[in-house]
Amino acid sequence: MTKNILLVGVGGQGTILASKILTLGLQKANYDVKMSEIHGMSQRGGSVTSHIKYSEDQVYSPVIEQGQADIIVAFEKMEALRYLDYLKKDGKIFVNDYEIPSIPITSGQVEYPQGILEELKRVADTTVIDATKEAEKIGSSKVMNMILLGTIIGSMNLTHIDWDTILTENVKPQFIELNKAAIRQGIALAK
Repeated sequence: MTKNILLVGVGGQGTILASKILTLGLQKANYDVKMSEIHGMSQRGGSVTSHIKYSEDQVYSPVIEQGQADIIVAFEKMEALRYLDYLKKDGKIFVNDYEIPSIPITSGQVEYPQGILEELKRVADTTVIDATKEAEKIGSSKVMNMILLGTIIGSMNLTHIDWDTILTENVKPQFIELNKAAIRQGIALAK
């Protein structure tokens, strides 16, 4: 049975690194994995999405259709709302309680939407996490992406994968322990 994970965020939040680490871990655990990234002006604060599909059988397409995501992990709360229609009826959303105003908002053309978290909770199984605050407790706000990755690992029962080795092979040496701690914290928050 294929599982579908959608990571959504804004350029610069570490969405791509989190999806890369997740994909490498799934591959090392002998799952067939397909990943697709979409960067919408990501280096300028635009939307970034990563579609990850995995299965013990063959996965044919990397793209998640609307209504098919088992889990959505939103690095920014407006992005959670933007991609909500990708969630399965019984799917789950983990949303970082964090705002990054888009260009139309910062230029005063529109207001940042209010009540996003309440709307998400009304329509879907939603867990709100202040990943930045959780990352700061560990030692750096920069590992909030690994906290959010940990929520995927915990909620999708992927703790049997050797994430420590994958981090050691793919993260700068001075950040390995910090990233390991962040993933452990995210796993704990997912339970």
